[in-house]
Amino acid sequence: MSDGFTHIPVLFEETVSAIAGARNGSPARIIDGTLGCGGHAAGILKRLPNAELLGIDRDSEALRRSKAKLAFAGDRFHGVKGTFSQMRTLAAENGWEKADAILLDIGLSSPQIDDPLRGFSFRSDGPLDMRMDRESPLSASRILNRESEPELARIFRDYGELDRSDARRLASAVVSQRNEKPFERTQEFASLCEKTLRKQRKNGPPPPTLPFQALRIAVNGELDELTTALEEAVELLNPGGRLCVITFHSLEDRIVKNFIRDMAASCKCPPGLPVCICGWKPKLEIVTKHPVTAGEEELKMNTRSACAKLRTAGRL
Repeated sequence: MSDGFTHIPVLFEETVSAIAGARNGSPARIIDGTLGCGGHAAGILKRLPNAELLGIDRDSEALRRSKAKLAFAGDRFHGVKGTFSQMRTLAAENGWEKADAILLDIGLSSPQIDDPLRGFSFRSDGPLDMRMDRESPLSASRILNRESEPELARIFRDYGELDRSDARRLASAVVSQRNEKPFERTQEFASLCEKTLRKQRKNGPPPPTLPFQALRIAVNGELDELTTALEEAVELLNPGGRLCVITFHSLEDRIVKNFIRDMAASCKCPPGLPVCICGWKPKLEIVTKHPVTAGEEELKMNTRSACAKLRTAGRL
């Protein structure tokens, strides 16, 4: 079954090997909280023929594709619609109290990026959508056309990492343009970004890149989702279990790095106390001190892997 899309999972071998390393190489129950097209899940189920995998995705089209791809696994695969921040509830509904490994691949899948009708990319014209769950009422056009100028500036600054002056200038331009004509198409917003942010860094990404990222994060609540999912994952993992997270930009990676560091800390007392009084016991151990990134061969085959970072932690 094919829709004409090709998706190459990033850091494939590194991720599958990290998952397989849980519980002495024999994890029985694995959660893929961002199932996507099922690329990583397929590798895991083939590598671990006795394992079951619960795949979660809020994109109905992604679930349809992945279920077809993973049909070979029979009843070892369970695909459910939902967000990864709901993983404990979804696991319980499937009779799972605990898991031996959890994977979160936070990036978009190639079908989402490459389909103009989804509105994620500024490289082709399409509706300003950006919803991972197409049943959600909140779209990118709704945000651009309805949010206040200060809120738009905050979104561009906090989620797109634009500096304060650029964020304000772009927000002001959005409000001015929408008063004449509401935003409906990706190229309308991309053109405004080009015109408003044309003084981008010499070697930086095209001007629409970061504003599009900001809108996508706002539409899907991605950073809050990630924070909640990490907390859920720690509670779900069995001792010796593995948490593997792949991120694609600094906002996500910072959240993951800080969370793992905090969960691996031996003490949370304020600095300067002569003895520990907090009673904190670490919940994670850091498996990868530095994030794993794509090698030369993968970069040649898949340019989208250039920004990917894999961090792995073990449940104590």
